[in-house]
Amino acid sequence: MTKDRKAPLAPCVKQSLERYFNDLNGEKTSGIYDMVIAEVERPLLEIVMRHVKSNQSKAAVMLGINRNTLRKKLKQHKLD
Repeated sequence: MTKDRKAPLAPCVKQSLERYFNDLNGEKTSGIYDMVIAEVERPLLEIVMRHVKSNQSKAAVMLGINRNTLRKKLKQHKLD
């Protein structure tokens, strides 16, 4: 995959995080990493599973993760 194909996601994430910090208006926060991963992971899994017509083997290869890991994540996000 070329760098150009990855580029559109990073500016969207950056803009969302900047908005998040602006909305905090100086309030302290924690757990940002887990929050961002949770927000991104579910739609990623939904789209990939739709794209491969729910074939977990194909989805795991596409995502570059083990099929058991995929199953765990699908269950965690109630997508199984």
